[in-house]
Order: sequence, then C-alpha cells, then structure tokens
Amino acid sequence: MIPAKRLKYSAIVDRPPLKLPDGARVVVWPVVNVEVWDIARPMPRQVLPPPTGITQSPDVPHWGWHEYGNRVGFWRLKALLDELKIVPSLSVNARVCLDYRPIAKAARDAGWEFMGHSYDQRPLHTEPNPAEMIRRSVNVIREFTGKGPVGWMGPGLTEKLDTPEHLAAAGIRYIADWVIDDEPCTIRTGRGELVTMPYTLELNDIAMMVVQHHRAKEFEARCLDHFDCLYREGKDRAKVMAIAMHPYISGVPHRFGYVESVFRRLAKQKGVLFWNGAQILDWYLKARGRSVRRR
Repeated sequence: MIPAKRLKYSAIVDRPPLKLPDGARVVVWPVVNVEVWDIARPMPRQVLPPPTGITQSPDVPHWGWHEYGNRVGFWRLKALLDELKIVPSLSVNARVCLDYRPIAKAARDAGWEFMGHSYDQRPLHTEPNPAEMIRRSVNVIREFTGKGPVGWMGPGLTEKLDTPEHLAAAGIRYIADWVIDDEPCTIRTGRGELVTMPYTLELNDIAMMVVQHHRAKEFEARCLDHFDCLYREGKDRAKVMAIAMHPYISGVPHRFGYVESVFRRLAKQKGVLFWNGAQILDWYLKARGRSVRRR
C-alpha cells in the first residue's frame, strides 16, 4: 500500500486543536540513537573520502568514528539528561542489548523508553527477511527490558511498502519514519492503525552536521528558532518538537556545548513537557478521543 493510501490528507488548520495537560504548549521529544555498525559490512555513513575514491572493507576509520559515540559520547549525553531529569527515547538497534550491554543497562535502569531501530544498522531494503528481523528485534528488546517496544524507527527512516503491516503484527503501535506533521497522526495497515510520531529530519545532527556540514553552533540556533515558533503556535494547539541525537555526532566535545545549551534553556521554559514516544502516544490517543467526542 503506497503512503497516500494509508494516510488521508488533513490540513492542520482543519482539525480540532489538541491540548496538553496544565496548559503546556510544547512537548519536547528527545531521541538518542544508539546503533551497532558491523565491521563485516560497509559502514552506514562516511566522513572521510576513501583513498582513490574506493571504499575498502573492513572500513576501520568509520567503524572507529562511530565507536567513539558508544564509548564516550553516549555517556556525555546521558550525564546531561540525567542532571536535567529528562528521560528520552532510546532509538536502539536490538543488537546493542547484546554487544553494548552497559549502554542498554544504563538506559534501562534510568527508565528510558526503548524504541526499536532494527537489529543492527543497515537499510531495511537490504534485509533478507524484514518481517523476521522486526520480530527478532522486538524479542531481543523484550527479553532485555521485560517489555516489548511500542515504537519503531527504521535505520535512516527506511521502510518498504509492506513494513507497516509487519510492524503492527509485531506489536508496534507508533512509528517515527513518517516526518509529516507537528502532531501525531494515524495511518492504516491491514492490522489496524499505527500512529506516526512527529520525528525530525531538520533538528537532526546527521542532517545538520554530517550531510549539510554546518558549524556546530547551527544545532543550537536551529533548535531554538524551531522552538520559538512552536511555542508561539502552542498557545492555541499542542505542538511536538523532536530533537534527534547520535552519540558519535552530538556527543563529541566541540558540539556538546551547543546541545547542552539547548536543553538547559528548554528545561527552564514554562509550558514545556519532556516526554518520550510512549508518553506522547498515550496522550495523543486520549486527546484524540476527547477531540472526536467534542466534534
């Protein structure tokens, strides 16, 4: 089923406004992406041009670039979020629970939401059996945390046309691959509805730093400009602002200060809630029900 068949067009101005508790205006949804880059395969991303223009395998430089994030950057980000009492979503390759158990344990013990992010990091289109991979990922996370994930994001937001059916069959209730709105929406599957969460490509350190090659300060400027707009609009209807971070990008010393500045400012702002994806899902389903009843 193509996306247009799953999702009816809906202008935000034509919907009844959703309201947050206690007069809040904006939900900030922090997402920390932790992955496993398998040295036996081509690395998911590159920052160095390979000698003679041909990437060789094993690609040790880019494996090491990412490995820094898991060894150092993750812990730098976690210390900040812990200090501010912010509990994010962990967008996690299920294999992290096996290969990087200290990371998975620290996130689990801190109450972070585990959002499925494939088994390890490669585009879903290259998976020999995507349905089996999804089931395996859900089972590994369930075994490690004691409960299955309710959310999912494909590596690089990749999906195939039948992926929503496989996700719904595995018990997933929301996805972050459809970056289409400031509010959660619903899409059709052959197994009922899935909620699409307002994830982000723009407030995403990969897009800003690795793809667009902005200076580190762009992260701070863009996040705060984005927030200011949503906060004004949030007076009349609830808004969701996702911030996407990868430890090997946002967790490095020359960028971390700007990430820290964003979260410290937002944490002081009245009318702002820091929620993970599961909390946003629960709120949206209840708020949507109230909105429908009022119409």
